[in-house]
Amino acid sequence: MWAVPESLSMLGRRLAGELRGGPAGEIVERCLLNTWATAMSWGALAGGVSSGPAHGLAGGVSDTSSEVFVQTGDIPAMWLRDSTAQVRPYLAVATDPEVGDVLVGVSRRQIRCVLLDPYANAFNDGPTGAHGEPGDLPTPGDWVWERKYELDSLCAPLQLAYAIRRATGREDHLDEAFHRAARLIVRLWRAEQSHAHSPYRFVRPSGPFAGDSLPLNGHGAAVGWTGMSWSGFRPSDDACAYGYPVPANALASASLHGLAELAAAVFDDTELAHECWRLADEIDAGILAHAVTEIDGAAVLAYEVDGLGSALLCDDANLPSLLSLPLSGWCAPEDPLYRATRRFALSEANPSYFSGSYASGVGSTHTPDRHIWPLAIATAGLTGDAGEAARALETLAATTAGTGLMHESFHVDAPGRFTREWFGWANAMFCELALEVCGGGVRHFFPVHPRALPGGSGAGGGAT
Repeated sequence: MWAVPESLSMLGRRLAGELRGGPAGEIVERCLLNTWATAMSWGALAGGVSSGPAHGLAGGVSDTSSEVFVQTGDIPAMWLRDSTAQVRPYLAVATDPEVGDVLVGVSRRQIRCVLLDPYANAFNDGPTGAHGEPGDLPTPGDWVWERKYELDSLCAPLQLAYAIRRATGREDHLDEAFHRAARLIVRLWRAEQSHAHSPYRFVRPSGPFAGDSLPLNGHGAAVGWTGMSWSGFRPSDDACAYGYPVPANALASASLHGLAELAAAVFDDTELAHECWRLADEIDAGILAHAVTEIDGAAVLAYEVDGLGSALLCDDANLPSLLSLPLSGWCAPEDPLYRATRRFALSEANPSYFSGSYASGVGSTHTPDRHIWPLAIATAGLTGDAGEAARALETLAATTAGTGLMHESFHVDAPGRFTREWFGWANAMFCELALEVCGGGVRHFFPVHPRALPGGSGAGGGAT
């Protein structure tokens, strides 16, 4: 276990003190330190894993040993999406050089992963050849744990790199490797606007998860042009029913605005900045032209569309979600289109919404029936008013079934029935909600789309 920096310990004690008297105060420190103490290690390729951050980026260590690998929890692999989510609360004390070095190390490992295979979602700590399912086709490279292409995964490195600069003023992670990865991401997103020409395939020939294979020999079901960028899989790692997941495209648009800022301010790359703005505008136009539908007389966003007239009306607990659109930076919480979509997502009209004797919230096809996710409860709090945030925090703290940590999901009538005894991503979301309740949130470090700002174009228009 890594020694916990004093700044992080002080943050945990402060949150516990401010939340004293309720169940959240009893578990917030444990949730805050979970990823730091159990999931992170310096890159293993430079002669083995070091004992902790005391061996940080100073002192002339090699590039590989200055990378930080973040295990997702009970699976020995690093997801790009999860690793960003797991360290978000640490941005609150990122001006501590010890914490800042670790965040920079996570960013550097993410960029290495993107450059190795931008279509992969999860990676090993080195070229170990381990794979989640050994029979996947095409066979992933030795660094790759799983090669499910998820649009939101490529948002994660852009989001974290942007947030580190905002939180600390540091730019040492924004090096030539990041610049190359950023250009690669934008080219891939642009290419996947026309998925018919994509080289990507995913086939899982056998085993209990053979249903993860994409149709049409791994290429995915047919889609039409929308301006959005195609994705094979959702943030839940489940295959998309249709090829354009709306929440992931919204997050990509916000991330592109953040990347444009980095391109102009750090790299003096006006060509990349303008390409980011153009692509973001095309994605936004596609969302508003193809994903807006009507339920009970109100305009709402679909979860997925195919550009051929089909739409999936639901929301899923995994982030990004429709519920999380303001947290993704794509719109303001007061946006009329978002308000109507939120009402739908938090109602029984959403087939993934469940209500029971202990809690109510959004679940996922990834977990059993009537199981809701702490991720979604935290998201409802983070995108609601102060009262909703406080109630969400109380609900989460009261439904750990005595474990003192967040689960992946739990049954609405029996919190003792849960999936995954602890889930690093959910622990981090609980802490981010606690920071918000106590007046020290971290969302302001992340990119914000111009349409989400005062005077932005609102629900009926594209990016400014």
